[in-house]
This record gives sequence, structure tokens and C-alpha cells, in this order.
Amino acid sequence: LTIAAGEVGGFYLEFAQLLAIQLRVAGVAREVVVRETGGSTDNLRLLAARETDLALSLADAITSGPSLNALGRVYENYLQCVVRADSPYKSLTDLAGTTVSAGAAGSGAAVTTARLLAAARVDCTQDHLPLEKAATALADGKIAGMFWSGGVPTTTLDKLSRRTPIRLLPLGGWLAPLRRTYGSVYQDVLVPAGVYSAPKAVAVLGIPNLLLCRPDLPTAVAREVTNTLVRQARLLVPPSAVGAQYLNLQSLVVTSPIPLHSGAVTQYQRLYG
Repeated sequence: LTIAAGEVGGFYLEFAQLLAIQLRVAGVAREVVVRETGGSTDNLRLLAARETDLALSLADAITSGPSLNALGRVYENYLQCVVRADSPYKSLTDLAGTTVSAGAAGSGAAVTTARLLAAARVDCTQDHLPLEKAATALADGKIAGMFWSGGVPTTTLDKLSRRTPIRLLPLGGWLAPLRRTYGSVYQDVLVPAGVYSAPKAVAVLGIPNLLLCRPDLPTAVAREVTNTLVRQARLLVPPSAVGAQYLNLQSLVVTSPIPLHSGAVTQYQRLYG
């Protein structure tokens, strides 16, 4: 079984690695391979090309393509705009005319960031650096800011904050225009005080993550993966993560507009009636 995940240092990869362990323990597959990728867009492409069995994706990155099914909504990504603490940038509009890393190539963050900058009418040069390279470029002053979509705290950003103080720019003010254009996929969420040494909570954008498959994934496999999401939920969240998790019945089944796989439906009904 293969899972298309994400970048080193990001929540996608950490979550997929934990899921792979539990799937092996449960005997769902003899071997579970976790693929490092750029993120959502890469994962959707791999799923369409039948180069992976399971894939993680931001909900807003799923726009068109082959028929897809979901096994569950697993957690919420936080779109974060990171600047150095000693920089003059206090708001998103302050980044106009600068160079930023707007999410890695192939990532869902690149999709969300492009939409956000357009909504805010911020004209800046957009590079697309992987997470680790973006963090280094920010520390070295080569870019003014970096956008990243992941859990909080993100390990790479936490490490960065310990050697180069950073802060997050508030993004909540752009929620309304984004929802008017793209619907309710975007949520108002807070990065808690203390994360990256922030003195107070910061409003950013939340985007649900879906665990996806093709409709022809064997029913038994879909059923057992779903069973693992429910029964091993506490083992699928990295200890450092404080972001919203959706590993419960009320949230797991909310995958609209992507329908649940028939095997997932059967398992949810079996577990909860």
C-alpha cells in the first residue's frame, strides 16, 4: 500500500508515517510505503496516475480531475504567513513589492496562497521553495516572508523560531472575500499564544485535509483503513501538534463535496450505527 504524503518537516509526512505504522500493525498490508511529495497537487496527480493508493490533500486543492473518494477528513491545516520578528511587516499588504515563498511547487499551500494574495490584491514576487529551503531563505533575509500550510506547531518553523525569532501575520481579515469566491472550505482558526513564542494568538486560515483514494480501492482495504483512523486516532497525531484534529465520527465523515468510499461508509455504519 502506498500513501502520497508531503514534505520533510511537514504534518502530511508525519501523519502518513504514523498511519503507515498502524496499518502494518493491523495487518492491512505487509508493506506500507510513504512517498515524500510537494504536497496536495502532487498527490492528486499521483492518485490520478495510479502511482499511489492513498493520498492526502487540502480540500481547496481538489478542483477537478478523475473520480475521487474519501476515507475521512483527518485534520485541519493552518495557512501561516511567516516573517522575521525584526522585519517591518505587520500585515499581509505590507508584503507588496517584496519576494516571498508562496508554498512549494506542487503543494496545496501554493494554491491557497495564490488565492489569498489575489484576494488581498498584494502584488509581490512569488518563489516556490520547499519548506526547509524557505525557512533558510527567510533566516538569511533572502525573502520577506514565507507561506506554509500545515499543523501547528510545524517542527521546521519551531526550530527556525529558536534561532531566528519569527512572527505570523494575521490572515483572518481575508476570510470573508475568500469564502465569497470559493465557499466555506476556509475556516477562521487561531494559532495559540506561545506557538513560535508568539505573545498572543494569531488568526490564520484553516483548510480541512482529506485522506483520498480512488473508487476502485478494494472495499476491504477501505474498510480497514477507516477502522484504523477511528480506533487508533490517538496514535495518529504527533505529540507536538496543537492544531484541530478531526479523528472523530462527527468530523471524519464530513468530506463534501468528495463522497466517502463505499467501504468507509460500511465501516462507519458498523462502528456507529
